[in-house]
Amino acid sequence: MMACIQFLLLFCSFMYIFNTSPSCAQIPSSPIRSLVLPVTKDPATFQYLTTIYHGTSREPIRVVLDLGCPSLWLDCSSGRMSSSRRLIPSCSIQCAAAKPNNMSCAFSAAMPTRKRTACGLSTENSITRSATRGEVVEDILTVQSVDGSKSGPVTTVDHFLFSCAPRFLLNRLARGAQGMLGLGKSRIALPSQLASKFGLQRKFATCLSSSDGLILFGHEPGYDSIFGTEISRSLMYTPLVTSPDGGGSSQDYSINVKSIKINGKRLSLRQKGIGGGTKISTTVPYTTLESSIYSTFIEAYKEAATNNYFLNMTVVAPVAPFGLCFSSKEVPSSMLLGPMVPAIDLVLQSEMVKWRVHGRNAMVPVLDEVMCLGFLDGGSKSKTSSSIVIGGFQLEDNLLEFNLGTSMLGFSSSLLTRHTSCSDYHTRMMQSTLKDS
Repeated sequence: MMACIQFLLLFCSFMYIFNTSPSCAQIPSSPIRSLVLPVTKDPATFQYLTTIYHGTSREPIRVVLDLGCPSLWLDCSSGRMSSSRRLIPSCSIQCAAAKPNNMSCAFSAAMPTRKRTACGLSTENSITRSATRGEVVEDILTVQSVDGSKSGPVTTVDHFLFSCAPRFLLNRLARGAQGMLGLGKSRIALPSQLASKFGLQRKFATCLSSSDGLILFGHEPGYDSIFGTEISRSLMYTPLVTSPDGGGSSQDYSINVKSIKINGKRLSLRQKGIGGGTKISTTVPYTTLESSIYSTFIEAYKEAATNNYFLNMTVVAPVAPFGLCFSSKEVPSSMLLGPMVPAIDLVLQSEMVKWRVHGRNAMVPVLDEVMCLGFLDGGSKSKTSSSIVIGGFQLEDNLLEFNLGTSMLGFSSSLLTRHTSCSDYHTRMMQSTLKDS
């Protein structure tokens, strides 16, 4: 009996989330094919932010992007109170959508006299790793559609589910941020809710920049019109994986890095090489490597940079938090790719599939005539951590396509090699804004 009740709750929540009825959104005259969010980088915290508009008044709210977060969470006590916001009760179909593994609702559904409380959801600030109970609510979300290669009309999503969290969870977020926007794999993460409301493919693309970038949701035609067919159809693909040893969160996007090469030479890694999966993160500023991998990595990089006839770079005292720094005084630099330094390859499922990191995404200018390798010691690996976490600096000016339907990651490597950048796409796209609409 209880199993049947639980099945009905899960079935109803599935139908609720994946309802594509026009009543759930104000759909423009032509079908929505793609949606876009502009992204900026905060220079103080190195966090990536976007602005969402919610409620009937389209209240603008700045939020920090988090690839691995399962939902949007906000400090709902900040700003104006939305008159259209509604608290979600426990054991409702909306609560079951937010908490698909919640077993307690089977018992409460069998006891209709039980008092119904607010739907609670564990909410986390992934930067401070603080977690607390949030309350699930629903409200109107306003998003920008894509019309060809530029922004199109705005459209609204009714009944958008997110959680309200205590204000202390904002600790260490960028100034003015009122929460975090989750792009994870859950049914109430932004990609899944947008896909279900508009009948879009369950995939999204990120194009981050040191200044302005964007996130695109939806179908391929939007990708082609914005990024161009030469780039969008030349992506390399690798599977999105779940760590076999339980490392990382089920919401994280991870890939399997088989080996690392520096200037074409494979690193000799101890033990069994790279384990635990390689996580992709927008909240970690620079790529981190588990300590044993990191020590091998920086020694190999130093060797490649200093004992090279064409480079012969000079090592200088490290500048925190970096462990390896060089004089940039006599290092040639390219307008496109930055400092001409040893290339780093993350080799994936085969030698033919590799993510190359050029100087612009490898070296961080820190002082006058000093630059540092933008890879950090991530400490000893635990059972719940990844051996490698690819950070935001290495993601910049790389087009990444996260396909939740096929569990594949498409990646371009540096767009700078194609004489373009993510800020270029942002400039072309954002010719109009939500406020002007």
